[in-house]
Amino acid sequence: MHWYQTIFEFIDMRSFSNLWFWIALAVMWSMASHYVLGVPFDMLQRARKHGGQAQVDLEMMVQINVARLLHIAQVSGLWIAGIVGFMLSMLVGLGFIYGIEFAQAVFCLAAPMTLVGLISLRTARIIATTECNGETLDRRLNWHRKTVQAVGMLSLLATSMWGMWQNMQIGALG
Repeated sequence: MHWYQTIFEFIDMRSFSNLWFWIALAVMWSMASHYVLGVPFDMLQRARKHGGQAQVDLEMMVQINVARLLHIAQVSGLWIAGIVGFMLSMLVGLGFIYGIEFAQAVFCLAAPMTLVGLISLRTARIIATTECNGETLDRRLNWHRKTVQAVGMLSLLATSMWGMWQNMQIGALG
């Protein structure tokens, strides 16, 4: 037996039984819930606790990120929507119709993050149109973070259930 066959037997290269997939999934959701509209959560906590310059810094950073998100949506939103729609449709076809496990795994990563992107865009539009600042901004960012965490929990549940199902199916066949 060759050394690469030994490695591939030791490290299962299928997506849902691969440790690296689960690490990437955990890191992705950890980062998504830590960065609220691109602003680190510790900055929000510091502004809430200390106020003053920390609150001014938070409001400026949120304003910059909101303007950035809205500009991207205005300039290339239609193209992004078309490309993301095509990619998700392709992943559904390859993964769930043709049974390619890698496409299923990428779909389990990409689809919920697409939803998070839409939620972020909606929150950015609300912040831009209502001139949120101070306590109102803190509540809006907190709501956004909790929504992203809820999407993450449901996504982790669905992905782990689907991954276990796939692993049991492969185990039953092999």
